[in-house]
Amino acid sequence: MKFTMKKLGKAVLTAALVGVVAAVLAGCGKQSDSAAGGGDGQKKVVNVAFTNYYVPYDFVNDKGEPDGFEVAVMQEVAKKLPQYTWKFTPTSDDDLLIGVESGKYTIGTKGIWKTAAREKKYIFPKNYIGASVIGLVIRKADADKIHDMDSFAQYSGKLVPIAPQDARYMVIEDYNKDHPDKQIKLQSSEAFQIADAYSWVMEGRYDGYLEVELSYKNNIVKDDAPYHKFNDSLTYIRYKGIPTYPLFNKKEQKLADEVDQAIDELRKEGKIAELEQKYFGESLSNYITQ
Repeated sequence: MKFTMKKLGKAVLTAALVGVVAAVLAGCGKQSDSAAGGGDGQKKVVNVAFTNYYVPYDFVNDKGEPDGFEVAVMQEVAKKLPQYTWKFTPTSDDDLLIGVESGKYTIGTKGIWKTAAREKKYIFPKNYIGASVIGLVIRKADADKIHDMDSFAQYSGKLVPIAPQDARYMVIEDYNKDHPDKQIKLQSSEAFQIADAYSWVMEGRYDGYLEVELSYKNNIVKDDAPYHKFNDSLTYIRYKGIPTYPLFNKKEQKLADEVDQAIDELRKEGKIAELEQKYFGESLSNYITQ
């Protein structure tokens, strides 16, 4: 009987220990599942990558803070979506694109245009953030003959070649489709030094170079611009505004829809127009319909 009671005591103790271990393991499992799924008390982190030098669209200011028009718009979006924790990460062009595609970043913003190739890799919202103005770099000597894209086409249409994968190629393709009687000579080319493009226009090899206005200002107009020596010989003619969008990882459709709605609200409230005035001194979005 003594042996039987001793044996029974060991059995009870063993069963109790097994129960405690099972309870601990079950508790750990629940905690892990909650953390993985962004459970109670935890918000999903939305990591917004932005280029750290593209003034005034996206950059890091003198205080080391995320800044720029597109960053400011996304910060306003964040206020409308407090169910998420928002993080803004400055990075390079390449890292942003690769990072959003891979899921390293949730959203990316860098003055991005929508293209068919990009739509295969990323989600674009229906509503754009702002606009990037594009136009022609021409010789100042031809400014009395070339006033817009139509007069450029009639003058010669000789445009510096563009790489087919470049979004600017699509801009000229679209123009030519819409203007069968005013064609621009669209030639494809591999990448070349931008200084060559400016030189080719100055020399008369070509009569125009399609470029984003901000790039032209940064490359030529500013006193400390790398090609400021061309400023006396070249000038710029605006063509149109190209909508710019944030990019989303392909798995983030729900978030993209929520951000889309927030952008729409901000535009209707006048907040986006206010931010355009702050960063550009005008509403570049107005050029999208021109």
